[in-house]
Amino acid sequence: MMQVSDIKWSVSEKEVAQNAFESAYSREIDALMKEVCEKASAIADLQDVWKLHDFLSARRHEIEGKYDYKYPILIFVFAQLVKEGWLQLNELEGLEASKLSKIAAIARMS
Repeated sequence: MMQVSDIKWSVSEKEVAQNAFESAYSREIDALMKEVCEKASAIADLQDVWKLHDFLSARRHEIEGKYDYKYPILIFVFAQLVKEGWLQLNELEGLEASKLSKIAAIARMS
């Protein structure tokens, strides 16, 4: 049985994957920037500054851990992005059907 990490990616699939990855990242960063602007505009005291700092630190850690463009784990990355709503399965059209079904199945878990 082939492991997910052994899956091969064609040149055209790599292009689809890169475009989808960048789109999801851009959407999440845009949402983050909007949220940060809202939080920053509501700062009233020093405690609010530290709360914003803590929020940003946590989000940076989360985002940098999530957006890992390595082919052996890309199926899982895409599944998480689909599950969280940053990516739609139709943006991955052009990938092999087996990859799409794995992504969809993993996204539905838990």
